Amino acid sequence: MEKPLLIASDVDGTLLDPLERMSPRTVDVLRRVHEAGVPVVLATGRPPRWIPSVAQAGGLTGYAVCANGAVLYDIGADEVVGVHGALDPMLLTDAVEELARVLPGCGFAAERVGRHAIDPDVQHLVIEHGYHNPWGDGEGVPVSRAEIVGRPAVKLLVSHPDMTSDEMARAAGAVLDGSFDITFSAGGGLIELAAHGITKATGLAEVAQRFEVPVERIIAFGDMPNDVDMLRWAGHGVAMANAHPDVLAVADEVTSPNSEDGVAQVLERWF
Repeated sequence: MEKPLLIASDVDGTLLDPLERMSPRTVDVLRRVHEAGVPVVLATGRPPRWIPSVAQAGGLTGYAVCANGAVLYDIGADEVVGVHGALDPMLLTDAVEELARVLPGCGFAAERVGRHAIDPDVQHLVIEHGYHNPWGDGEGVPVSRAEIVGRPAVKLLVSHPDMTSDEMARAAGAVLDGSFDITFSAGGGLIELAAHGITKATGLAEVAQRFEVPVERIIAFGDMPNDVDMLRWAGHGVAMANAHPDVLAVADEVTSPNSEDGVAQVLERWF
């Protein structure tokens, strides 16, 4: 492709190495991208509160597409500038009932946002007893299942300690019948549900419109099923060598794994 006018990258498994660090080589190329005036957009399943540490490491102050496209976050201003496809309590209730039936033993959590990355007036992540976070960070406010579904959320998370994410996604898709977008960013028994039609691609399309950049001049990097729509949509979609098979199947190019600076290797062609 021609020199990209906008760069979009997933975070975990893509821009960060396996120890969740940003390598000096990646930092250096992001600095050169910034000096060239090309926007870098983080496109991630992470919520806004998990963005500042990554942005600071890479010197990024622009936009982040968070929660798999449901939230647009202005990093420099620390402001949530857009929320799309919030899941209302009735929809959440129906989904939880169906998933509890086909995934016995699963646990639920809901992601919510306020005006800023950390908003003291919002319980950002509410979890029920039995919800297992594969990252093991102990985050989340313990509540009842009724409380999880009782308020709008940007993402419903479902975990199961004895299943893979692929297995869970297939079972969930069979009963939810297209009413949600079901994806995952970790393989160890965690799926993420968003409103139907809300993906990283829709979030990036809004950013591209703000910058007036045509899609054919956008390059995107990713590694997991929540990146599939983004890589299909972008002018040039790049999968990491460590990517899920579904991502490898739609990519225009496969670069080296995140352990070998795969993003930097591609961007160094132009910057």
